[in-house]
Amino acid sequence: MSYEPDFADRIQRVEPSATIAISNLAAELEAEGKDVVDLSVGEPDFDTPEPIKQAATDAMDAGHVGYTSSNGIPSLKAAIVEKLHEDGLSQYGTENIIVTPGGKQALYEVFQTIIDDGDEVCLLDPAWVSYEAMAKLAGGSLARVDTSAHDFDLEPALDDLAETVSDDTELLVVNSPGNPHGSVYSREALEGVRDLAVEHDFAVISDEIYKEITYDDAEPISLGTLEGMEDRTITLNGFSKAYAMTGWRLGYFAAPESIIEQAGKLQSHSVTCAVNFVQHAGVEALETVDDEIKEMRDAFEERRDMLVDLFAEHGKDVPVPEGAFYIMLPVREDDQAWAEDAVEQAQVATVPGSPFGTPGYVRLSYAASKERLREGVERLAEADLL
Repeated sequence: MSYEPDFADRIQRVEPSATIAISNLAAELEAEGKDVVDLSVGEPDFDTPEPIKQAATDAMDAGHVGYTSSNGIPSLKAAIVEKLHEDGLSQYGTENIIVTPGGKQALYEVFQTIIDDGDEVCLLDPAWVSYEAMAKLAGGSLARVDTSAHDFDLEPALDDLAETVSDDTELLVVNSPGNPHGSVYSREALEGVRDLAVEHDFAVISDEIYKEITYDDAEPISLGTLEGMEDRTITLNGFSKAYAMTGWRLGYFAAPESIIEQAGKLQSHSVTCAVNFVQHAGVEALETVDDEIKEMRDAFEERRDMLVDLFAEHGKDVPVPEGAFYIMLPVREDDQAWAEDAVEQAQVATVPGSPFGTPGYVRLSYAASKERLREGVERLAEADLL
């Protein structure tokens, strides 16, 4: 008699990734020798800057390969605090920081620390798919606000947000610049968020993982800099996107000491700490690689502009992102079927919008060369998918 586990309710609340079908189709075609233009990737197509890699090597050679203090090495926490102060977040000291193995782990710890069974979490759609999963794993219920009618701008959607949140809301997640939409929310929009958070007494996660990747002189504002938000904002960031360190797994969050104390329990009893020598590389990233960040950002901006022009040539208007490295392309209502057709008929891999809460769109990443981006658009056009 074989063993059949009785799975926990919390894991069964979470749906399998809706992008798996697309990934599987792409993998099957590649196994057959087909050339698939992969525009589904969520990571930079650049190598980690050399000074960061050298710092990691030097740290290993110096013997920094054991456990560290659970919340992070002092030099990295100090460098993070310096960056936060430069961003206007002067309320944070090293006692307000937890360094985590990846930004996703930081988010998971915050959700697990703040959300209890039945607590309401509000998401601004389109929202990164893991926000929903993390809320459900923590036992939370979801309220959602769709910004697609406003080309993913939050300010015109503030009335909808005001109608959605209430005294029952425990947490709102704000991601600016955002995945998948690339929007950078205005000060007026964030002040509207502030007013609602204070009125209804809820916390806000400010996910700033794409903060260094902006265009057209857009200046993302850290929510925690606004009056009234200093002690109700959890500021989250990481090294994957701006520093091309996705596989290194390094992130952090900054929060009031009471949250840090409670979240620290989860960190110490689960992942223990971020990798020692990776933390040393993180210090180097924060202190010395501004030129490399600018080179990547400039390349992303050129690609974005090219993609917008290419779609316009084919009669497709797309909301122009001000940050991150994604474009939301409007397609037919069944975006999952469109994405499957794109893989099967054009050999172009994208991500359906429905998992982000925005059906009728697909997400395309421009973390790819101009040649591949141009070829991807041409293939979609030839397959009558534009």
